[in-house]
Amino acid sequence: MKTDELLNLLAADRITAPAPAQQLLRTLLPGVAVAITLYLIVAGWRADVIASLSSPRFIFKLAINAALILAAGALLLRLTRPEAITGKLRIPLLLILAALLIAVTTELLLLPQATWWQAAHGHNSTWCLRLIPTFAAAPLAATLYTLRRAAPTRPAMAGAVAGLVSAGIGGVLYATHCPDDSPLFVALWYGLATALVAAVGALAGARILRW
Repeated sequence: MKTDELLNLLAADRITAPAPAQQLLRTLLPGVAVAITLYLIVAGWRADVIASLSSPRFIFKLAINAALILAAGALLLRLTRPEAITGKLRIPLLLILAALLIAVTTELLLLPQATWWQAAHGHNSTWCLRLIPTFAAAPLAATLYTLRRAAPTRPAMAGAVAGLVSAGIGGVLYATHCPDDSPLFVALWYGLATALVAAVGALAGARILRW
């Protein structure tokens, strides 16, 4: 067989790999399905979820977690490429943090000082710390599996960002169950749960995404 014929055969037989976004979506969807199943089994939505849609605090709680999914997801896609430049894609994460700080400041100004800790502690702080990581576990595992087939040159960072995406998914689910809507509660307990998932992602990424 001539060289030209061999190259033509190889080219004809070549399988085009899906784009990183497609790969991530395909793998993440089953993880999200598992998270939703767990949510329905162990939590479920709060009784007043429809009425809560008119509450700015409830909407903000959902929106901040949804924004985390989108912002961290965009950064994660960039990190799948070798030598990725991520500076500009970190800005949305900083804007999310700024929005949360503004909401917290506003809440402190609106509430009497004597009620600050009550609003921050809420009624379900321990459940928040348990359930958000629980709901985030399957999406995180699915995302890390996808990243193993990509080319991240910063495995710990990629794992941490995968944790942010997964924590956002867990946060959106838990937000529809949790009756605590204060930005103080969200900043403290959702923030701690998100940091925990991101830390697990960073540790796992450093171990399993290393070239």
